[in-house]
Parts: sequence; C-alpha cells; structure tokens
Amino acid sequence: MKLGTRIGSKRPPLAPDAAVIRALAGLLAETGLTEIEYAVGDHRIRVAREPDSAAAPAKNGHAKPPDTPAPEPAIPANGAPPAGTLTSPMVGIVYLAPEPGAAPFVRPGDTVSEGQPLLVIEAMKVMNQIRAPHGGRVTRIFAQDAEPVEYGAPLLVIE
Repeated sequence: MKLGTRIGSKRPPLAPDAAVIRALAGLLAETGLTEIEYAVGDHRIRVAREPDSAAAPAKNGHAKPPDTPAPEPAIPANGAPPAGTLTSPMVGIVYLAPEPGAAPFVRPGDTVSEGQPLLVIEAMKVMNQIRAPHGGRVTRIFAQDAEPVEYGAPLLVIE
C-alpha cells in the first residue's frame, strides 16, 4: 500500500437527515426567511419556500402596524442604489428600534457619526447591531421594521 492512501476513503453519499430538514424548515417559518442552506463538509442541504405576503410578526414583540403604507421602491429606476447606501451584511429580520415600543435608532434627516448604531438584524436568534460606516446625514431608510432582509439589500442612505 502507498503512503498517503486512505483506507476506506470512499464514503457512500449521505441520505438527507429528516430532523435537520425539519429544523431548517422551522427556522424559515420562525424567522420569515425564504431560504436557508446548511453545509457540513461537501454535503449541503438547502430548504426554500415561497415568500408569504401575510407573514406573522416575529415572536420577540416587534410588530408592524397593520395599516403601514407600502414601502418605497428599494432601488431607483436607473437600477443603481444611491451613493452612500448601506447594504445588509447578512440575511435576517431588521429592527429599526432597540426594543419594541422604543424610538428608532435613526430617522431620515438625523445626523450620525461613524460607529453609531443604526439598526439591528436578527439572524439565527442573534441580534447583530449594524453601525454607521461613516458619519453623515440619513436621507432615506429602505428597511421596514420587523421585515425580512436579504444579503446585499439596501438598508438606508447616509450622505
């Protein structure tokens, strides 16, 4: 036998683990995400669902008022986000205030300094505070409180 040869190196393909799939599907329903992927080594499990237009509010108490106007289009007609747009570094649920019923971190027209908290993104039960990458004035907020956000989605504009 040659050195470096692994005995029994051929592994049979793994069968999908029903418990893992159920857990991932539960995370989708709980967080409002539309897809999630789980990987261990070379094996990946991806679970996706159609977005639900009447998604239930998150369990932590943040809830969107029922008569909230429709959000403005996230990207201008020319297809490019405005200069100074801060995009989401992850997939999760956006919260514009530190806790339910509290004032939002920032509002359009507010002046922010570098490192100032702007919003929170909940991802897999972890609250991730998103801070200002630079100082300036918040001119527009694209994110809606307690709504899902995808990676790279525009959150707000700091000019």
